[in-house]
Amino acid sequence: MTQLNRSNHPAPNHPERVLQFGTGVLLRGLPDYLIHKANQQGIFNGSIVVVKSTGGTTDEFADQDGLYTVVNRGIQKGELINKHTVVSAISRVISAHDNWKAVLDVAKKPSLQVIISNTTEVGIQYVEESIFQNPPQSYPAKLTAFLYERFKNFGGGRNKGLVVIPTELITDNGLKLRNIVEKVALHNELGKLFMKWLKYHVRFCNSLVDRIVPGKPDAETHQQLQQDLGYQDNLLIMAEPYRLWAIEGDDRVKNMLTFAKADASVIIDEDINFYRERKLRVLNGGHTISVPLAYLLGLETVNEMMQHPLMGRFVEEVITQEIVPTLPEWMIPENNPNAVREFAADVLDRFRNPYIEHLLLSITLHETSKMRARNLPTIQRFMENSQQVPARMALGFAAYLRFMKAVRVQEGTYLGETATSTGGIITYPIRDDYAEYFYKLWQQVDVHDVASVRNFVQTLCADTTLWETDLSGLSGFADAVADHLNNLLTLGPEATLERQIATETPTTSGSEIG
Repeated sequence: MTQLNRSNHPAPNHPERVLQFGTGVLLRGLPDYLIHKANQQGIFNGSIVVVKSTGGTTDEFADQDGLYTVVNRGIQKGELINKHTVVSAISRVISAHDNWKAVLDVAKKPSLQVIISNTTEVGIQYVEESIFQNPPQSYPAKLTAFLYERFKNFGGGRNKGLVVIPTELITDNGLKLRNIVEKVALHNELGKLFMKWLKYHVRFCNSLVDRIVPGKPDAETHQQLQQDLGYQDNLLIMAEPYRLWAIEGDDRVKNMLTFAKADASVIIDEDINFYRERKLRVLNGGHTISVPLAYLLGLETVNEMMQHPLMGRFVEEVITQEIVPTLPEWMIPENNPNAVREFAADVLDRFRNPYIEHLLLSITLHETSKMRARNLPTIQRFMENSQQVPARMALGFAAYLRFMKAVRVQEGTYLGETATSTGGIITYPIRDDYAEYFYKLWQQVDVHDVASVRNFVQTLCADTTLWETDLSGLSGFADAVADHLNNLLTLGPEATLERQIATETPTTSGSEIG
């Protein structure tokens, strides 16, 4: 089988306008893919120089002349999607360890406009070091060295500034990176003129990326895909159809990032907090409130959760009827008042994706911290707005408490148990910073005593150290959670879910506060 390269798959060459730190699948499946789309439409006409900061060779990229295939598989607006795109946006890949000088030479290119990175969340941290190493160790030091090289080469020219867009999954990633770069520059005594150029002519943009890119498929699927495509591709990656790249910037940034015009999924706005909040509440919060209950039912993946007749309905209704209405109206873009509901529909499609095996147990990692950050503000807003307890979220919260019930500790790991529909027992690890806290609390509970369970819930909800708020002050919430938890302990998860759904009407979104 012929290997994919520019000889058998001709692709245009463009000026190198983007420097990218990182070779990971998220970068290749989102920014690089979107820049390729823009090039195909004759809009951006720029290629990407990629810097490989980790060890290992760049041979895989060199062998394929930077080409690779993105296979989009999933559900979009209810329809099954199965498409592929050969991405040709990457011009070359340079190893920072083996050829740092070649990386610095890119700073001398007048065509360069943008720097992108994804070095994982750990990458955006300050390390006190010299930028004159070959190469510097940390990403911020490498970036500072590169910017200083450009400053020197162009004499601090104002029209040779750059737009820097980190895509690491941390809040205010651009602002944090800017602060660290300034700190690195001061430590290395790079001078007032460089600091001024950095301040006024290098734009650091906060950004948010949202696309599931599982990466290279398993060997069997990979082989089948290559046979279907008719060529060998060692860099082939899988991705879901949904995509979003929100970049915080003004008109100057828009004028530089012309590739945004090629795809509606690239959004440049002076404030991207809405997109971050929407993702946190709807997608992440939808996961967190639903997954413990689904796992207690004996389900294993998100797709199985959505195919389950009761659980699938629960997820859809908790998102559309209890989470979506809580996003503040002032945050929603005036030109798209349905932006939250449209996103919710996309999220449900993404959860139903049969091509992605997203394990429920992996989502339960640090469930307590996630519940506090993603769902408690939603519960509070719902109750403030409607004067009702969100019935489904109360059940989801109760299921989370049941999931956190460890029955024993084995080699430092807290283990929980749930019964299967066939009468078997599933033992699972509770990977949570608060596992010991819950273990000790549960040991004091008589699961057969309604009052004991209710007291446990009241005590837990009143723990302001844990929740950073007093949940017992939400009228009726703790009582609703206690009722559900008693049912989960005595009737089991399936009967409890059936009972909840049986009490609902098409317009029911909560329980009246008495």
